[in-house]
Amino acid sequence: MQIHISPTDGVPIYLQIVNQVKYLVSAGRLQSGEELPAIRVLAEKLLINPNTVARAYRELEVAGIVVKHRTTGTYVSASSPRLARKDRLKAVTGRIDALLAEAHQMDIPLEEVIEIVHERYDAMQPSDELR
Repeated sequence: MQIHISPTDGVPIYLQIVNQVKYLVSAGRLQSGEELPAIRVLAEKLLINPNTVARAYRELEVAGIVVKHRTTGTYVSASSPRLARKDRLKAVTGRIDALLAEAHQMDIPLEEVIEIVHERYDAMQPSDELR
């Protein structure tokens, strides 16, 4: 499971985790019954407090996205909704619109935004060492 957080995003870290897990589930990249990393494992990977991950997992459980089994871990719920491609594109389009508006307000040209998107995309790809 690939989660990326940004402390400077302005969005609380636990919400960044919640939103990304929701996107991963709705996009089908996390399947029903798939186990999420243990709280401490994800906290260590993201270099954050385990309480932050625990809060995110609680939010996801309340939303019905995950189910928690006391002794075995946290799993994607069987009833987690998978969004249609149209809905997934709509969600991404909204985020792109916000990015472009912010870039425009900061006088950052489109070409530079596209270059940054490519760089960030490349940085998010798993390295050959992890494969």
